[in-house]
Amino acid sequence: MLVLSRKKDESIMIGDQIEIKILAVEGEQIKIGIVAPKTVKVHRSEVFEAIQAQNKEALSASTSFLERLKKK
Repeated sequence: MLVLSRKKDESIMIGDQIEIKILAVEGEQIKIGIVAPKTVKVHRSEVFEAIQAQNKEALSASTSFLERLKKK
């Protein structure tokens, strides 16, 4: 893991297309902005994990559905 220190109005570049901007620092909370191409999906980690769980659930449901179709 790379750890960097940044102040308000500074940014971090990821590659040449993704910029992470520090917008505000308020106590223990930091507000960031992300500039990235529309083709890059950006999610909070808890949303990403929920999407992954739903995808896994959908895959297992599809597998059982296909198995039932085979039997018919």
